[in-house]
Amino acid sequence: MCYICAVKPYVHARVGKADRALLDTLKRATGRTESELVRRGLRLVAKELGGRPSARDLAGPSVGKFTRGPRDLSMNTRHLEGFGE
Repeated sequence: MCYICAVKPYVHARVGKADRALLDTLKRATGRTESELVRRGLRLVAKELGGRPSARDLAGPSVGKFTRGPRDLSMNTRHLEGFGE
């Protein structure tokens, strides 16, 4: 596995005192990390703009949880035999 490929990019943001206090309050109230709160905030803004959620967003926490099953399910036609008949 390529370690560099698995590393997620970082986003750095500057926030004022009021926003920092709000972030700290939300962390305590929800038990979520700063990163989780920022990701959720981005999705909420996108939803307000009428953007459709991605398949990954719809799958939610189940993404990356399955360790068994064919890795090439969408590419190998052998797995699709009889599907849709």
